Amino acid sequence: MTRGIILSAGLGRRMGELSAHTPKPLVRVAGRALLDRALDRTDEAGLDRVVVNVHHHADQIEDHLASRIGAGQVVISHERDKLLDTGGGVKKALPLLGEHPFFTINSDALWLDGAGSTLLRLASVFDADRMDALLLLIPTPEALGYDGVGDFIPFAGGMGPVPISFRGEAPAAPVMYGGIQMIVPSLYDSTPVGAWSNRLVFRKAADAGRLFGLVHDGHWMHVGTPEGVMDAEARLKELGAP
Repeated sequence: MTRGIILSAGLGRRMGELSAHTPKPLVRVAGRALLDRALDRTDEAGLDRVVVNVHHHADQIEDHLASRIGAGQVVISHERDKLLDTGGGVKKALPLLGEHPFFTINSDALWLDGAGSTLLRLASVFDADRMDALLLLIPTPEALGYDGVGDFIPFAGGMGPVPISFRGEAPAAPVMYGGIQMIVPSLYDSTPVGAWSNRLVFRKAADAGRLFGLVHDGHWMHVGTPEGVMDAEARLKELGAP
């Protein structure tokens, strides 16, 4: 039984005027909403349940998902009264996610699979005996729509799962977090109530030597701005992808 949460409660301020009337998860890229694109991937991976958390324009997201909610495929985690950020949002949804390792997916991450399903690839190498979290990593130069300097230093090279540590004082890092991971629910034990970032549990796992990463073998795009929408559409067209 594998479940996941698509993080969809953010304010989307970098989307500018688009976010004034449309929640970022419903922004369309090449005719399809970002949220639908993420759900395409969870469908392909055969997830038993997908939780979607909501805050900004929550009614629009619920209306958009009405048929999936009615069929029991999607469950809503409400953050209408208070936005909880990524970590707090996952913690609130834990009763809906169960006791087994689950996926968290940022709704503004748009990815194309490589040789097979990225989610199934993560699940196939996740080892709860030595991992608390397995993050999908993107080589920083290949991360379309990302303007940072990278997040993590792998302890070894290659495509297989490797222990990772934070960039720290290094000026740059070879990989960044692609907004998709598999994680154990117990990592959220003894974490704060309220709003906080998933980076807190990443650091908790790293301190215990149980934070791992897997390099993505396909294409990845961050869609966080109107320019990001246009860049992603151009990349999809270039690749001949829908």
